[in-house]
Amino acid sequence: MVQIEGLGPLVATHPFFADMDGSALETIVGCCANEVFRTGSYLYRQGEAADKFYLIRDGLVTLEAYVPGRPPIAIETVEAGEIIGWSWLVKPYKWSNDARASGTVRAVSVDGACLRRKMEADRVLGYEIYKRFLPVMARRLAQNRERIVELATEPAGFD
Repeated sequence: MVQIEGLGPLVATHPFFADMDGSALETIVGCCANEVFRTGSYLYRQGEAADKFYLIRDGLVTLEAYVPGRPPIAIETVEAGEIIGWSWLVKPYKWSNDARASGTVRAVSVDGACLRRKMEADRVLGYEIYKRFLPVMARRLAQNRERIVELATEPAGFD
């Protein structure tokens, strides 16, 4: 695992944290870890405790919806420079989908409980985090809706 000092530049150069104040970045880095996921492994599973989010540094992650009795439905593919995982921010802190590595994925994980505590103590930091997450959440919800409409309008197949 990369030491915390080594994570600072990785976090600071990720597009999600572009133009963030240096002291805020230092606070966030204290909640970070470097992680690697192999092809096919899950970063998280629907219904499990949402305890972190990920800054994707390298690789592709497929966000999938679980449907009982059917193969997973791919909702979106997330690539380097993007983030995944907003469920750590909203009670009941449970993942609403699966996230699976579509190849080797390198990511910085941010511990949700750690960052929530820091956001509670520093409301300016909290506001800054929410400002960055809300557009991501809105876009992902819109993409989920579009995917549902797409699936609902496909002719029934005999797979």
